[in-house]
Amino acid sequence: MASSSRVLNRLAGPARQLGTRTNAPAATFTTTSCSRHLTSRSALVAKPRTRATAIPRQFTRSYADAPPTPAKTPVKKPRRIRTTFRWLWRATYLSLLTGVGFVIYDGYTDRNPEEQFAPDPTKKTLVVLGTGWGSVAFLKKLDTSNYNVIVISPRNYFLFTPLLPSCTTGNIEHRSIMEPVRQILRHKKAHAKFYEAEATRVDVEKKVIKITDNSDIKGKVHETEVPYDMLVVGVGAENATFGIPGVREHSCFLKEIRDAQAIRTKIMDCVETAAFKDQAPEEVDRLLHMVVVGGGPTGVEFAGELRDFFDDDIQKLIPDIAPRFKVTLIEALPNVLPMFSKQLIDYTESTFKEEHINILTKTMVKKVTDRTVEAEITGPDGKKSSITIPYGLLVWATGNTLRPIVKDLMAQIPAQKDSRRGLAVNEYLVVQGSRDIWAVGDCAVAGYAPTAQVASQEGAFLARLFNNMAKTQDLEQKIHDLSTGLNLKPGDTAAETQEIAGLEKQLRRIKDIKPFHYSHQGSLAYIGSEKAVADVAWLNGNVASGGKLTYLFWRSAYLSMCFSTRNRVLVALDWIKAKLYGRDISRE
Repeated sequence: MASSSRVLNRLAGPARQLGTRTNAPAATFTTTSCSRHLTSRSALVAKPRTRATAIPRQFTRSYADAPPTPAKTPVKKPRRIRTTFRWLWRATYLSLLTGVGFVIYDGYTDRNPEEQFAPDPTKKTLVVLGTGWGSVAFLKKLDTSNYNVIVISPRNYFLFTPLLPSCTTGNIEHRSIMEPVRQILRHKKAHAKFYEAEATRVDVEKKVIKITDNSDIKGKVHETEVPYDMLVVGVGAENATFGIPGVREHSCFLKEIRDAQAIRTKIMDCVETAAFKDQAPEEVDRLLHMVVVGGGPTGVEFAGELRDFFDDDIQKLIPDIAPRFKVTLIEALPNVLPMFSKQLIDYTESTFKEEHINILTKTMVKKVTDRTVEAEITGPDGKKSSITIPYGLLVWATGNTLRPIVKDLMAQIPAQKDSRRGLAVNEYLVVQGSRDIWAVGDCAVAGYAPTAQVASQEGAFLARLFNNMAKTQDLEQKIHDLSTGLNLKPGDTAAETQEIAGLEKQLRRIKDIKPFHYSHQGSLAYIGSEKAVADVAWLNGNVASGGKLTYLFWRSAYLSMCFSTRNRVLVALDWIKAKLYGRDISRE
């Protein structure tokens, strides 16, 4: 019986653990042999317990129908946002460090170029006329070690003309978009000469160029001649007045740096004169009326920059006369920006209407005086009427015509007698009817519009052509030397024959150069109020867009198109400076 009691005590232990802490009775065990002892033991088990005894997990009874107790895991606080910001900061920090390092390295290499070697005097003399888009793109890609290169131009710098309208209002300083030509030539393999002079005549028969020094300071020799073996003409074009009286005398052009400086000075002259004491209201209206002739990208961008200048800066500094400011854009065609899609043309015209820029389409200028523009406008019904527009500033931003040197060169070549717009060239940009003369840019007629994009692609193509011609001559000379000495001297004839075959294969590959083909990348134009329009080539079609996001694309595209890192840094700093402190209205 004692042993049975001990057994019951062991069985009652788990029962006490599983029981509740309330005063509920415990389960009673019954047997046939010792019911009295079981009853007494059960009574003892039924006594309430005030303190629970911890039993190890391996001694507890588990039931099949009881769900497993899930393990409690600590709840982590969300740190995804903090981690994202941390990585963004690290990426920005590293990008800034990389950018600063690249600018420092580029500045160092720009100031410390590699040593150049003197060109071989036995090589051909290659003369390049001009430092515009076509000529500079040609020089940038040309291997100067293959020729004796001479560059002749009246200006010793390359000008990034798409940002020239921004210089007229002080949004960008003019030296930020200028790149010295000598700096460009200094980074070439072989030394190249530069003469700051104007080429006045090309003698096709004698292969001689007459140049003149037109600077304010002249030496004892200011006229001379430069012989050439090969000539690349990239002198561009000059402003066309279409024979309209008074245009050249009273209007400002927008093609060179001096034009932008003159416009900037005249804008402030008009503003300060209009603010003069006791100025008549009608005279104030005339002085603050800015007229732009030409609805192309240059004229449209200048009109937008001019409106921004008055709205952002003049209005805050001289509020008395600001409401009288007015901009008028005159275009002979039915609409502005004819190279853009109809959707973007309508968007530009609606934006100009919001900016209070008056557009006069189908309007032909007939005469210009020192105070008025006389024009003939065609109405919707086809009737023509004359109007007189008073102005304070007139900017002529339309039309190109040939330079005198191009006219003289065309007169010497009989094949060019029927060409009216410039030097007609073939598919390899060779001037028709001539030998050893090529032409690029606005002075050449290649079947494409005279734009900076066309001129740049022509110059790059011509550089590849000249590099291939030099390689061809070297390969032909090597093949000739190997062929003439073959089997005359003891040696490995099979190896020499194999080398000749390899050189001939390489020669065929180099000679297989395709004709020039222009690839249109798109058109961009700024229209004021931090808005722009873009007609960009994409796959097999075009993507047209306009607005503030397009304005950011316009800025990034022009920034990437600048010639050097130095230009990009200066232009970006000018934009930041104008945004923070406004445009400078000081009269120079």
